[in-house]
Amino acid sequence: MNLSLATLDDIDALVPLVRVYHEFDGVESTDSARRETIEPLLREDSALGRIWLIETSSGTVGYIALCFGYSIEFGGRDAFIDEFFIVEPARGQDLGRRVLEAIKTEAENAGVRALHLEVALTNTAAKKLYSGTGFVSERC
Repeated sequence: MNLSLATLDDIDALVPLVRVYHEFDGVESTDSARRETIEPLLREDSALGRIWLIETSSGTVGYIALCFGYSIEFGGRDAFIDEFFIVEPARGQDLGRRVLEAIKTEAENAGVRALHLEVALTNTAAKKLYSGTGFVSERC
């Protein structure tokens, strides 16, 4: 498994993956709107966040997007795993855990003091993955 930092050159490969994730998650959007919201994260100097392509010997099998913020409570920069998607045929092979472990390191290297994510209450597989990699459930 390899995480490859996505650039503007990757936008045409990324939009279809985001579309499939949005269809899975019930997010209504258009490809032009997806392109518009993805593009700022692909700029080399982006202070908003980053997107990585998830690659295996089979090719690109997903992506993970990290968006930056700031938290007084956590004492500085925080980040939110905004979207995390792996195509169906690549699931169940420990890839998700390895991606999350790698993204924790990437976040730490970017000065992130707290890493957050959200998951649907009905997505038991994702909840198991997240708790198994150290994320704790908090209800607001």
